[in-house]
Amino acid sequence: MARRAEPLRPPKTPRPDRVEAFRLGLSAESRAAMFLIAKGYRILARRFKTPLGEIDIVARRRRALVFVEVKARETSDDAAESVTARGKQRIVAAAEMWLARNPADAQAEIRFDVVLVTPGKLPQHIPNAFDASK
Repeated sequence: MARRAEPLRPPKTPRPDRVEAFRLGLSAESRAAMFLIAKGYRILARRFKTPLGEIDIVARRRRALVFVEVKARETSDDAAESVTARGKQRIVAAAEMWLARNPADAQAEIRFDVVLVTPGKLPQHIPNAFDASK
């Protein structure tokens, strides 16, 4: 007995505001990465995804392994305020997965930084913006 093929449905078109937010995020992450490189950091990974969370940038500078959250908003105050407790928990959980996959990195000084990206200004780097215990 022949089976009928189901008609193909066109893929869902993402909402324009979501597409714009995605592009803005990628652009902000690229700006932040270039800024960190200029400051002497080596980028190990970008957009490191796990089932528990995502890390925008994983970088190294000397003995420090740095997990970086990038926030892009119209003002640096808005960007700083958008780093939430829940977001921090997800970054810490993803960092733990990074360390489980890269056990040699567990010996490094671990830090959680934030880079705030606003239009027309250099990114603002906040080293040690939060720690894993909070």
